[in-house]
Amino acid sequence: MVAKGWIILWAAACLSGCSTAPPLPKLAFGPLPDNAVPTDAPDGFASFCTRFPRQCRAQTSAPSTVPLTDSLWRRLYYVNRGINKAIKPETDLAHYGRSEYWTIPADGFGDCEDYALTKRRDLMRAGLPESVLRIAVVDTAKYGRHAVLTVSTDEGDFVLDNLTNEILPWNATGYVWVSAQSHADPMRWDALR
Repeated sequence: MVAKGWIILWAAACLSGCSTAPPLPKLAFGPLPDNAVPTDAPDGFASFCTRFPRQCRAQTSAPSTVPLTDSLWRRLYYVNRGINKAIKPETDLAHYGRSEYWTIPADGFGDCEDYALTKRRDLMRAGLPESVLRIAVVDTAKYGRHAVLTVSTDEGDFVLDNLTNEILPWNATGYVWVSAQSHADPMRWDALR
């Protein structure tokens, strides 16, 4: 079942240009700063966890990083690109008639949180531990508040973002990092400033 899903994602990426994944980065970039200062979860996150409890379970003794291999790098690339293409941008207010409705869209429309949550779900289905897949909130110069998915590897934290198909190290995005889910408990959020 999971393998079939990856074939579909790969085919979707190929239909949009059949580019190959860029080469694995050669430099270590380090992890996101982990201040471990608890902060409130973003609006919409608690209701998401109520509706999707399997997406929000704490894992005991889960790893905080995974090895950055060629295979993982290709998987991240194809998931990021495939989901960016599969979901069309639409605000929660326009789509659901309310703000901050975090979900995994079933109709192909969503905002930044929905892209990040869908990528996270697909990577968990592919076997990545939830503890290395964290939703983070950032401030952007152009769009203001924004959500992305970070993947914690032994070479640093990388960002899967609906604003670009390129996967960047967290400190090369130009974003101001506000908060992120904790490695140990996805229900806990930590301030990053």
